[in-house]
Amino acid sequence: MSVTLLPSLYWSLKAFPRRHTFRFVGFTDEEKGLVGSQFFVNNMRREEIKKISAMVNLDSLGASSTKVESDRGAKSLLNALGIVAQTLKLPLAIVNVHEVGRSDSDSFQDRKVPTIAIHSLTNETFPILHSRRDQIDAVHLSEYYDTYLLIRAYLAYLDQILDPVGDAAGKSR
Repeated sequence: MSVTLLPSLYWSLKAFPRRHTFRFVGFTDEEKGLVGSQFFVNNMRREEIKKISAMVNLDSLGASSTKVESDRGAKSLLNALGIVAQTLKLPLAIVNVHEVGRSDSDSFQDRKVPTIAIHSLTNETFPILHSRRDQIDAVHLSEYYDTYLLIRAYLAYLDQILDPVGDAAGKSR
């Protein structure tokens, strides 16, 4: 469900001038070994990689309220997300799911790009992923909308606080 947010995020960010360039990318075959994200990163020149201010990974949204991975990723990006969530009084919890598999943000972390992984997985919702129950009715629309509001504000906030040395890359699958 994460990829369906991309057009809405694009239009909300496009409405105002930005200091960074945002790229919204949907990668394929994460479960088959990060095929899409590794191809993307491996086909970038070193100079292009250095210009990325942040990679925001949106993965499996809408199964519950917004969650974030804290074990991996840039602490500064995690702290900024916490500030935005608290300011907007939107739910945010830390749930580390990295132990169950790699994520597309890992392809960027391997190249020293600051990343954050935002998701909605819990012990209860994880078994739904890639099962017969992985259907649109598994999405909680009010929580999905709250996640959209949080990410929309978060990207705008990052645009203000990150040094504009390069691009802020947004991603979803």
